[in-house]
Amino acid sequence: MSPAAIGSSGFVLLLILLALRMPIGVAMLVVGGVGFASIDGWARLLAFLDTTPYETLASPSFAVIPLFLLMGNLAAGSGLSARLFRGAHALTGGLPGGLAMAAVIACAAFGTICGSSLATAATMGRVALPEMRRYGYSGALATGALAAGGTLGILVPPSVPLVLYAIMTEQNIAKLFLAAFVPAALAVIGFLVAIRVTVWIKPEWAPAVAAAPPVGRLRAVLDTWPVAAIFAIVFLGMNGDLVVGRSLFTPTEGASIGAFLTGLAAFAYGGMHMRGLGQALLQTAEQAGMIFLILLGAEVFNAFLARTHLPQDAASWVAGLGVGPTLVIVAIVAVYIALGCLMDSLSMILLTVPVLFPVVMALDLGMPAEHVAIWFGVLTLVVVELGLIHPPVGLNVYVIRSLAEDVPVLDIFKGVVPFLLAESVRVSLLIAVPAITLLWMH
Repeated sequence: MSPAAIGSSGFVLLLILLALRMPIGVAMLVVGGVGFASIDGWARLLAFLDTTPYETLASPSFAVIPLFLLMGNLAAGSGLSARLFRGAHALTGGLPGGLAMAAVIACAAFGTICGSSLATAATMGRVALPEMRRYGYSGALATGALAAGGTLGILVPPSVPLVLYAIMTEQNIAKLFLAAFVPAALAVIGFLVAIRVTVWIKPEWAPAVAAAPPVGRLRAVLDTWPVAAIFAIVFLGMNGDLVVGRSLFTPTEGASIGAFLTGLAAFAYGGMHMRGLGQALLQTAEQAGMIFLILLGAEVFNAFLARTHLPQDAASWVAGLGVGPTLVIVAIVAVYIALGCLMDSLSMILLTVPVLFPVVMALDLGMPAEHVAIWFGVLTLVVVELGLIHPPVGLNVYVIRSLAEDVPVLDIFKGVVPFLLAESVRVSLLIAVPAITLLWMH
């Protein structure tokens, strides 16, 4: 069997193992290890495992991951989320669908200190869902808005999946965070428009809620200052060239500062206690261990793919088709949407980027290579977001379902439909105008 055939068989076998519910890190490790040995022999596999995984995972770049995870867990375990929701509602109070709009804005704000979509959906769901239900919001709109708003957690910087993409493709983390800023803002705008149109069509889904007095609204907005300050310090510090001409600290240093400041805010303003700190540290260790196991499996699997030349062969095959680059990108987006119905965001990125990234980099998109890599990273995350609320799986949908057990899953997916349409418009816009992700780089 040729190396290319072995690579293709390995990829199919990996998908089968994932369908059988084997953990992705273990599946990639097993398939990659056996495939590696079938081409180069067991002795070379053992020599590879003796040095390369340690050298890779010992890189200071990977310290960013547990630090951003800790930042998110500290925020999730405190009362900062309630402050954000009250502040967002102060801005949207009195508007049709204002509570649902506040939930989306609060999710985006919470995403600035939490790089996880599932954590954002779960945390904000506990705060916003009872309020929307108390005022008579329909289960479909309330849960749909929270499921969609939660997806902002992986695009609004800091983003753990974006960090992994940067490490895998050897791109600058700070530049990727910067490139994600405008698409994230477009997502918030699109979701707010989706809510407004939905309420216009079905006004009974969102009964009117009176706005608070101006003084109370101002106080609620000002109470969100800890989160705004943390985001400004971390984001502008890593992208200091926008203000002072140079970055003030590296992404790893920014993650350290962010975790420290989030901890201070959680204790001082969020009501966190030492027990909560211990839980946040334990959750961070568990999540980081899971991610590092996946990264180890991805390292072995990618080494196996490199020996089969499958990524290079795929790039050459696509180039030989003679189709336009836009059509290739649309096909890749379709693949991501299909995979999003079956697996989580980390799995999709680690499984597909080693194969699809060379294909995209071989396309003539009329941009420098670095710009193509950054644009594709942001586009990938946007499509992954769509997959998190896309039927039949939609992991965010089931996170919200666990908080609203009286709402049928079908109703939640009905509530998600307007947001899926908004996401489709955003994906089309990013494909048609890649410069949207590069506005801050000029």
